[in-house]
Amino acid sequence: QVQLVESGGGSVQAGGSLTLSCAASGYTVSNYCMGWFRQAPGKEREGVATIDSVGNTNYADSVKGRVTISKGNAKNTLYLQMNSLKPEDSAMYYCAADSTASRLRSYHLTKYAYNYWGQGTQVTVSS
Repeated sequence: QVQLVESGGGSVQAGGSLTLSCAASGYTVSNYCMGWFRQAPGKEREGVATIDSVGNTNYADSVKGRVTISKGNAKNTLYLQMNSLKPEDSAMYYCAADSTASRLRSYHLTKYAYNYWGQGTQVTVSS
């Protein structure tokens, strides 16, 4: 049984930083594509960043240069380092896992690529 557990969310001021973690069980982080998504109230869930088994990454335009996705294979954990946070980054952040693909495709920034999801961690950025 696959479980993804996010942590690291919180409240920060604009310009601050946060690192989100997603601990996986029943799933090997290093083998497949994974992603971070976010959803603000009343909005669609949107892709933030994705990474594949060989470290290729892809980022949404809105976060490029401010966010880094990475894998800690020894800890079987996915990370999202977020810097220069803005109020518009406020949302529930979700970790997602694809159990079929090991290399990134363009669709990996869409929610349809993933079959496992975490419960989310809240990020709130105040101005």
